[in-house]
Amino acid sequence: MNRQTFKQYVGTKGEEAAVEILTGKGFNILKRNYRVHNVGELDIIAEKGGDIYIFEVRTRLNSGCYPDSVESVAGRKMKKVMKTAMIFVAVNDLCYKNLIFEIASVTCDKQGNIQRVDFVPF
Repeated sequence: MNRQTFKQYVGTKGEEAAVEILTGKGFNILKRNYRVHNVGELDIIAEKGGDIYIFEVRTRLNSGCYPDSVESVAGRKMKKVMKTAMIFVAVNDLCYKNLIFEIASVTCDKQGNIQRVDFVPF
């Protein structure tokens, strides 16, 4: 398996792990990988308790070579996520709902096995 394919595999596993945990916690998954051309993408959009949650999933190998998952969501990425979320809310007539933004920080071992999933507000 080449590096890009493994990276995609790990990213998909991380997103699936986050969805599984969120579903188990009573979240209703509304959309996955919602894209707006030339604006951005939202990894997971969920609803719970009348609030809309936007999750940016960051999956990292537990090697210490890369920035922490949470640190990797910098200002520019945050702005893109927020702008895309505003479009989603407007298009789906959800402007009256509270929006909550969180990072799903997923850590994997070198084989791509999920070790840990944390949810951090941003």
